[in-house]
Amino acid sequence: MEIDLTSMPPTKLEATPTSPAFWSAGIRYARSERGTAPVFRMGTDNMETSFTDNYDKSFLLDTMMGPNAMRVTEELASFLPIEEGMRILDLGCGMGISSILLAQKYKATVFAADLLVSPTNNYKRFASLGLADRVFPIFMDATKPLPFAAEYFDMLICVGSFHYFGANKEMLPHLLPCVKRGGHIGVAVPGLKCDLSDDAKEKLPFDIPNVGLYSLSWWQDLWRMEGAIRLGICREMRCVREAWEDWLTSQSPFAQQAVPEMLASVVKYFNLVQMIGQKI
Repeated sequence: MEIDLTSMPPTKLEATPTSPAFWSAGIRYARSERGTAPVFRMGTDNMETSFTDNYDKSFLLDTMMGPNAMRVTEELASFLPIEEGMRILDLGCGMGISSILLAQKYKATVFAADLLVSPTNNYKRFASLGLADRVFPIFMDATKPLPFAAEYFDMLICVGSFHYFGANKEMLPHLLPCVKRGGHIGVAVPGLKCDLSDDAKEKLPFDIPNVGLYSLSWWQDLWRMEGAIRLGICREMRCVREAWEDWLTSQSPFAQQAVPEMLASVVKYFNLVQMIGQKI
């Protein structure tokens, strides 16, 4: 089922350890004789990310690895049928703020999987929040054989990293066996408002890294190729600007390089793509 964006109630990207390379150094903003792009105002009416709004800001600033993953996860999760006690794989969790939201807000049991962030460091972070028995950090490369039993998870969530390894027709059938029939896969990735030709990319005031950045329609076409899922709510997410602004207040050197002019230009050309599928 595909949902018309204009009919959707407004409701939250961030990424894995490699996200700073995309969000700052990867897209190098450049002033030019054309000037800066106008600020694109994202609609925020009725958007509900109150858990993130009320969370310890200093903690989030220390753990963001790109635009606020907790905010992105909260918006994505509002479109998913998450229930208390569900077993969820949080793929590409980074420092785990997406996993923390799933455990604290929804009381889910979360397997926090990442390739680059130490599971020991994530365990200490989760334990400090009293989540040692609810969030389980693991080291995992999503492109390798999965270390899970068949149909082990009620749901798989991936915020801000799927475009690095999943922009191909092989990834969904690789991941689906570990999800129960009737379970959901929810993904949020940075994307383009529209797919651009090479000539169009040359005219942009920044370089676009080759890391799987595509439009919503491109991702929908890719997921339609997988016969074992039914498409759910696929949309452009509302929290692009807010998630960026959250991160820009951090002391991350990558965030400090992302000057306001870059933010305005990025939000003009880029979006966050939400993809949801149900295993059938």
